[in-house]
Amino acid sequence: MNDFLITVRIADREYRLNIDKKKEEVVREAASNINENINKYAESFNYKDKQDLLAMVTLQHVVKELELAEKVTFQEEQLFGKLAEIDRVLSDKLSE
Repeated sequence: MNDFLITVRIADREYRLNIDKKKEEVVREAASNINENINKYAESFNYKDKQDLLAMVTLQHVVKELELAEKVTFQEEQLFGKLAEIDRVLSDKLSE
């Protein structure tokens, strides 16, 4: 593994992370995305502290993740159904 130490800033706090060098770009992009969403929530809603904003951003991201997982599962089920149908048709044709 190619471990690499980076520092990212999220909600005005720095976090030192030991990550695979190949993942640096995506980790930095994720931190940037979190900060952008925090700023959007800060402009739109009353909040007591950054914890409230982090909670809202976390909720937003987990909802998106769950929706995506549900969509992927549905598409996989459709794909497996279609592949089974193709296999059946091909098997029928080959056995003729």
